[in-house]
Amino acid sequence: MRWGALLDAGAVLADLAGVAQERPDAAAKAFPLAMKEAEGRRRAVMEGALSDIAAVMEPGMAALLAVLARGADARPAARALWSEFATSRDALLAMVPAGGHGPRRSA
Repeated sequence: MRWGALLDAGAVLADLAGVAQERPDAAAKAFPLAMKEAEGRRRAVMEGALSDIAAVMEPGMAALLAVLARGADARPAARALWSEFATSRDALLAMVPAGGHGPRRSA
């Protein structure tokens, strides 16, 4: 659920920054399952990174909305936050194994 909310916030941020919105690719769509199936340290790192991205996005988006409410141009700040978001998101998605999901399990 948190992942979907972050992607939605990223789409709003892209609009504020004036950059083209990106459609979620296979890795982005598979991320929740990959995180669920991840074990040990990999899962802990993924959860921590997801929390870190949210910790940056929540106050960043609030600040951008406050700037917009005052009628100021928020695009430069939105572009900076977008860059941080996109870099962090891509680093997190790089943890998804090739094929877009976690380890295979058999019954």
